[in-house]
Amino acid sequence: MLTLPMNDSPDERLQALSRWLSGLAGEFGLQLDSLRPASADASFRRYFRLEARQAPGGTAVAMDAPPPQEDTRPFIRIAALLHEAGLNAPRVLAQDTAQGFLLLTDLGTTTYLAALNDANADDLMRAATEALLRWQRASRDDALPPYDEALLRRELDLFPDWYLGRHLKLELTPSRRQLLQSVSRLLIDAALAQPRVFVHRDYMPRNLMVCEPMPGVLDFQDAVHGPITYDLVSLLRDAFVSWPEERVLDWTIRYWERARRAGLPVAADFAEFYRDFEWMGLQRHLKVLGIFARIFYRDGKPQYLADTPRFIAYARAVARRYRPLGPLARLLDEIEGVTLQVGYTF
Repeated sequence: MLTLPMNDSPDERLQALSRWLSGLAGEFGLQLDSLRPASADASFRRYFRLEARQAPGGTAVAMDAPPPQEDTRPFIRIAALLHEAGLNAPRVLAQDTAQGFLLLTDLGTTTYLAALNDANADDLMRAATEALLRWQRASRDDALPPYDEALLRRELDLFPDWYLGRHLKLELTPSRRQLLQSVSRLLIDAALAQPRVFVHRDYMPRNLMVCEPMPGVLDFQDAVHGPITYDLVSLLRDAFVSWPEERVLDWTIRYWERARRAGLPVAADFAEFYRDFEWMGLQRHLKVLGIFARIFYRDGKPQYLADTPRFIAYARAVARRYRPLGPLARLLDEIEGVTLQVGYTF
C-alpha cells in the first residue's frame, strides 16, 4: 500500500485515499505508485495527481477533503452547473462523499497565474471573460445559496477580528468599531443592490488553467448567487498579481460591453458599473486580508500574509476615490503610517 508521509507521523488520510484508489485501479487504469502531490490550497483540501490510462489525457487528480472540515457534495453539484453552462471544469470520475474523496479529470499543470505576462494577458483575459459571461448567462435563482447580508457581514468581520485585532494588534476603540460598521453597511448595501448572477467566488488567475478549451476552472465549491461584479473584480484585482489601472479599466469596459450585448443585467451607465466594481472589490479585499491572517494564526499557513500589502494598496486606492469611504482611507493610512492624500471621484 502506497504511503507518502508529509512528516514524521503516518499520514492516515493519505493511506485511506490510497486504499480507496486501489479499488478503482482496474476501472481507470490507475498507477498507484505514481501518486504525487499536485497542489494544496488555503482550506483543508489536498490534491494528488497519478497516472490513469483510462482517463482523458492519461492522468487523473484525487481530492482529499477531510470531513467534517470539508464537504465534497457542493463541489460535485457546482461542477455539474459549470458543465451545463459550457465551462471546462473537472469531471467527477468517482466519489466517496462519506470519506471525502473524489477522483477527477486533470486540467493540467499550468495556471493562468504561472502563464500570464504582458504579451498574452489580453488573450487570456478575453478567454476568462467569455467563460465568465457563459457562467453568468446560465444563472437561475434556485441553484446556488444566496450571497446575502449575513454572509457579506461575516466576511467583512474577518478584517477587524483577524487582520486588525489579531495580526496588527490594533486596539479597536469604540470610534474605530463604529467607523468599520458604517463602512460595512455601505459596502453591504451596495453589494445587495447589484443584479444577481452565479458567482464563482474565487474567479482568479490561480484558479484558472491554461488548457483546451480555455480556461479550465477550479476551486468553485463555494459558489453562490450574488453581485454581478464580484467575479470580474476577483479576476482583475487578484491576490497574487497586479495590473496597471488603465489595463484593468480597459478589461472592465470590454467585459461591460460584452455583458450588455449578451443581455446580462449590468448598469446601463459604465460609471455606475465601475463604482459597483470598485466597491465590490473593496469588500473582497477587506475580507481577504482577514482570511489571510486567519489562515496564518489558525491554520499555520504563513505564505499568504506576504500578499497583504497588495490588498492594502487595493483598498486604500478605492477608499481614497470615493467620499463616503474617506474615513476608511484615513484608518488605512493611519495603520500603514502614511500621509493621507485623498482625491475623491464620487
